[in-house]
This record gives sequence, C-alpha cells and structure tokens, in this order.
Amino acid sequence: MLDWFIGNTPSFTQFLLGGPPSIAWAAAGLFLAGWLKLRRGWPTGYTRKVFHFFIFGTAAALQVWKGTPAVCLFGAMTSLLIFYAVFRGEGHPLYEGLAREKDAPHRTFYIVSSYFATLAGGIASSMLFEEAALYGFLVTGLADAVAEPVGTRWGKHPYRVPAFHGLKIERSLEGSTAVFMFSVLALSVGYGGLLPSMIIVALALTVLEAISPHGWDNLTLQLGASGLAAVYWT
Repeated sequence: MLDWFIGNTPSFTQFLLGGPPSIAWAAAGLFLAGWLKLRRGWPTGYTRKVFHFFIFGTAAALQVWKGTPAVCLFGAMTSLLIFYAVFRGEGHPLYEGLAREKDAPHRTFYIVSSYFATLAGGIASSMLFEEAALYGFLVTGLADAVAEPVGTRWGKHPYRVPAFHGLKIERSLEGSTAVFMFSVLALSVGYGGLLPSMIIVALALTVLEAISPHGWDNLTLQLGASGLAAVYWT
C-alpha cells in the first residue's frame, strides 16, 4: 500500500504545473453547479451531478492521458475545493451546488460522506485493479450522474434505500433504468466496443447501486465496475 502511494504521488514539478489548473477546473465545475441552482433555479438533483460529471469525466480523461499520479493530483485539488465549500457553508454557491435540501438537517454530513466515498472508491479501485479503475470512473461519472436527474424529473416508481440519521431517502425505477443503460454505454466507451458480457455487468451494477446506502454509491459503483472489468476485460 505504501509503495502504491509513493509511486503515484505527483512530483513537485507536477504539482506546480498541474495543481493550479486542476483546482481552477474543479472550481469552474462547482461554481457552474452553484450558479445553476441559485440563479437559474435548477434542482440540486441536477446541479450536484453537473459537478459529478465534471470530476469523474476529468478523472477518466487524466487516467488515459497522464496516468494515476495525475488523477491523484486532481483529486487532491478537488478535495481542497470541497473543504472550502463546506467551510463557507449554507448560502454560498460552492456549498449550495452540492447540498441537497432533502438531506437537511444533515446536508454537510452528506457532502462530506459522499466525498470520502468517492475518494475511497477511487483510491481502492486504482490500487486493486490498476488500469481497470478507468471503468469505475466512467460508470460512476456517467451512469450515476444521469440517474439522479432522471429520477428527479421522471421518477414515478420510488423505492426506499438505506440512509443514516433516519432520513427517508428514495431512488426510483426510472433512475435505476438510467443506471443500467448508461453503464452499458460507459463500459463500451472504456473498452472501445460493445460486448454481450457488458449487459450482465451493467445489470449487476444497477442492483449494486440500488442497494447502496445513501451517499455511498460512489464507492460501491467504482469498486464494482473496476472489479468486474478486471475480471472480464483486462
């Protein structure tokens, strides 16, 4: 484990060259999310997934282009941004772009828990499955990014999911259908073509997402997609 961290820690030069554009890019995505919510009236189910797509899409591109050290650097800069958003708190665009109203009075908890789920999923996937971590980035970044807006807009068949603090949290069959469809798309993008086995993997990931505790699907989807991809295609 220590060897992995040492081998994937960005150099000082990489930090100087890549740190500022990384945090600027992440900030652009989060400011956009906050602006869409506070100025344009978008629901949080849409805006937080704008940022989600920004982050995972960038991580996938960096994984292919520059490798795991670049993803780690981008993740570190994004972490600083999220900590700043939490520090600023309610009413600030960076915070409001991420904080769901339905999570009240624990909105900050679910920002932080989702962050740690994402961080843990990315590190564990890269450490355990190496190149196959790309599939975790793509599936979580695309399928999970689409599912919540679909559920917010068209969800008519809700079901309960586990949540802390006794919150009543629901997902929908419509959102889960989006997870399945876009998981197939994400897997085919990662592989460079469509295989029959991707249908089976996408079904498994859909079930995994459906039973994941509220705020922790970024962990389970990354690990599930990366692990299954490592078994089937790498």
